[in-house]
Amino acid sequence: MSLPYFEGMGWQVEVVTVAGTYSDMATDELLQQSVPPSTTIHQVKAFSKKFTSKFGLGSIAVRSLWFYKQQVTQILKNDQFDLIYFSTTQFPLCILGAYWKKRFNVPYVIDMQDPWHSDYYMTKPKYRRPPKYWFAYRLNKYLEPIAIKNVDGLISVSLSYIDELKSRYSVIKNIPAAVITFGAFEPDLKIAKDNSPMFPSLLDDRFINIVYIGRGGEDLHKAIAPVFKTFKLGLENNMEGFSKIKFYFIGTSYAPTGKGTATILPLAQRFGIGHHVIEVTDRISYYHVLLTLQQANALFIPGSDDPQYTASKIFPYLLNRKLVLAIFNKASSAIPILQEYGVKHIYNYDEVSTVNLNIFFDQLINGNTANIDYNTNAVDKYSALEMTRQECLLFDQVLCQYALYHAS
Repeated sequence: MSLPYFEGMGWQVEVVTVAGTYSDMATDELLQQSVPPSTTIHQVKAFSKKFTSKFGLGSIAVRSLWFYKQQVTQILKNDQFDLIYFSTTQFPLCILGAYWKKRFNVPYVIDMQDPWHSDYYMTKPKYRRPPKYWFAYRLNKYLEPIAIKNVDGLISVSLSYIDELKSRYSVIKNIPAAVITFGAFEPDLKIAKDNSPMFPSLLDDRFINIVYIGRGGEDLHKAIAPVFKTFKLGLENNMEGFSKIKFYFIGTSYAPTGKGTATILPLAQRFGIGHHVIEVTDRISYYHVLLTLQQANALFIPGSDDPQYTASKIFPYLLNRKLVLAIFNKASSAIPILQEYGVKHIYNYDEVSTVNLNIFFDQLINGNTANIDYNTNAVDKYSALEMTRQECLLFDQVLCQYALYHAS
């Protein structure tokens, strides 16, 4: 989303990424359509998962680490670069920033889209922890300080992520840092629509479809349960209206295709509304996501019970100008953003009530779902163009501070 704007802001960019053939997740060739043709893209290899999984190492970050080190080292030998920017949730790769900085004197910035090392699941029962949590927790605890203690700038979708890292590692307390979310990139909607024949429809157009696309997990139950409870009461009091509604939860597992475990449907079944809830654990590609959001009647964004959690990818929901229901921990930074846009049905789950949820359902059942006109100031403020401008301002700060430090 930033690539189309970097050059206009004075930055020439080369991208290094893992070749799609080495990933077992959904890929999307259409992403190339929004990348400027002038952008140089380097593709690296990765060890086969068939081989590494024998040792319990299936992560694409771990499988590609050696190849990133070799190829980027060669790139840095051949050309002069001012900055290395890690924008990925495959955090183990970020330890290479410290290596390249020491060898080539190039500063680096990390984009913290999620927490890297976190104690969140330590207090949870084992059945609620992600697969291989024991290993991942210890690996992250060891690798994070290697990357973070040497980093020259931080970008994050949440101020709490930055504050925690600066508290944990005092050596970085004065480095440039900024809260920069994923921007809203409107051209992607057209790409999705123009290529709609490529994607199977996941929704049943005989119903009123409420859609959430993103990871699942029991930490979302506190946001989802009030909705299911109100829907159950609605079925009892207005069967004709509420029976027209279906909920879709799509892409809820990070597991390979066909191997995910449902985490939302069991909650629906406990409320006795399982036949109104469809959970698709398999991930779908980015443009399939955008197309499905366009096809929905309304969109649902549930937040985690983790107070640090922010829904970093809320903007595709808002771009579609659909009726939105969002429920978050009251500490989530997503709430003020949604309020800036003018979203009407935004609640924290300590205050959400059957009364205000019924207003949402009544609006949906009565067909009052015309395109929403959001606050134009917010639309501009959170556009991909403006987010890229903020990134470049931070890059400039990093270079300035790095130059001053090495000149002193």
